[in-house]
Amino acid sequence: MNKSLNISVKGIDISLFAYKQKDYISLTDMAKYKNKSETALVISHWLSARYTVEFLSCWEIFNNPNFNTTEFSSIKNESGSNGFVLTSKRWIERTGAIGIISKIQGKYQRCSGY
Repeated sequence: MNKSLNISVKGIDISLFAYKQKDYISLTDMAKYKNKSETALVISHWLSARYTVEFLSCWEIFNNPNFNTTEFSSIKNESGSNGFVLTSKRWIERTGAIGIISKIQGKYQRCSGY
């Protein structure tokens, strides 16, 4: 990942970068606005919401010919229920998503999307 630009929003620096000839924005950096020490948890909670799952699937259906809609249907049925947890890594592994990338740096997971 080559970071090419940072923007500052409400005092938080957010990375914009290109990866495999696609532009991404750091979800991890955006999650710092909500909770600087638990960004992975913020992202996981956001990903676990039914509306987020539906939004992500729409993007993937339009942009990813290899998106696994069968796995998406399973995730959608579980989303929003008590105890349902979705991580970026799980979303990518189960659906073949390309709109979110997940990279482990040390003990911290960084997540970027779209």
